Amino acid sequence: MEISTNRIKSLISTVFMGWFLKIITFIGILILFFFSIELMVKSLTVLGEGAASQLIQGAEMPFIAIFIGLLSTALIQSSSSVTSIAVAIVASQAITLEMGIYIIMGANVGTTLTSNIVSLGFITNRRLFRQALAAATVHDFFNMMTVVILFPLEHYYHVLSNTARMAARLITSRPADVNYSDTDSGIYWLHSLADRIYDIVGIHWLVLAISVLILVLSIKMFSSYSYKLLIGGSRDKLKSYIFNKPFKSFSWGVIITGALQSSSITTSLVVPLVATHKITLHAVFPFILGANLGTTITALMAGFFKSEVALSLAMAHVLFNLIGVLIFLPFSSIRGIPEYLAIHFGRLASKRRLIVFFYILMTFFIIPFILIYLSK
Repeated sequence: MEISTNRIKSLISTVFMGWFLKIITFIGILILFFFSIELMVKSLTVLGEGAASQLIQGAEMPFIAIFIGLLSTALIQSSSSVTSIAVAIVASQAITLEMGIYIIMGANVGTTLTSNIVSLGFITNRRLFRQALAAATVHDFFNMMTVVILFPLEHYYHVLSNTARMAARLITSRPADVNYSDTDSGIYWLHSLADRIYDIVGIHWLVLAISVLILVLSIKMFSSYSYKLLIGGSRDKLKSYIFNKPFKSFSWGVIITGALQSSSITTSLVVPLVATHKITLHAVFPFILGANLGTTITALMAGFFKSEVALSLAMAHVLFNLIGVLIFLPFSSIRGIPEYLAIHFGRLASKRRLIVFFYILMTFFIIPFILIYLSK
């Protein structure tokens, strides 16, 4: 009996220590994330209208700002990083809230590149490639259609920016464009650490580069850590449970992507499942919609401890994705439009496979680069 009791105590102790280490790791990664935002805002604020403004001068034009967000996300392969950077830039007042919203619109399209690349893994098998590409591009078409719908509403009527400002004001009860004090934010020590690092390095661009590197690293670490916790070896069990009902699939997309902080990872996970006919495209699409909404948590965390205008940008990101979900998710007929386009594009590309390389290069790199270059 005594031996059994000791074993139970040992088991409980092991489980407790395991969860304790997981929580400490989680907190450590979050601290790293918040520190990168602090350091980035510090460097961008000091840069002011100098070199930082030259980097983002293309964002002075709404249409070009979309392509800046698209190209940046395609290059970094992380919409979470780009939206967090956009929040930091808006917090430093180097660009307006409206330009930040257009950048996030582009980032939403740019994040779909990962799924397209994953689909290329099936290119040697025409049948599997057709299904894989359809699963990848349905995300493309959904985000593109959402941009087409919301861009004129924001450009002419400021629907997103005005609503986001109101939401941020309700949350913070602070005047717009006024930064939180360090003591109010509860992260004074992070702010002090960022100041100290900035003083030690002393080179504006180097501090900015370090902050971006830490930001991307923290997001990648969080994604990898959360993937092991949430998915691990139970992918086969989860897939039959997650995708059986549209709203259930959507909810899981929000939860898993919110934890992983990467819609690129979660949407890429479903491409092989659709390619091998384990799950239909129709069943997967609500999950992708949920992933689009779940990825907004990164910008919210980045903007919550900054100025109200930075929080407004994070709220605009939520609104953009939420409105897209409300348009497509409740109505199967409307949801069928991007599915129809993706299926037919998959069929066309499976017959002429060079088309998909042309599509990827033109959509994510060549067209955005040319337009940004010409605008300068």
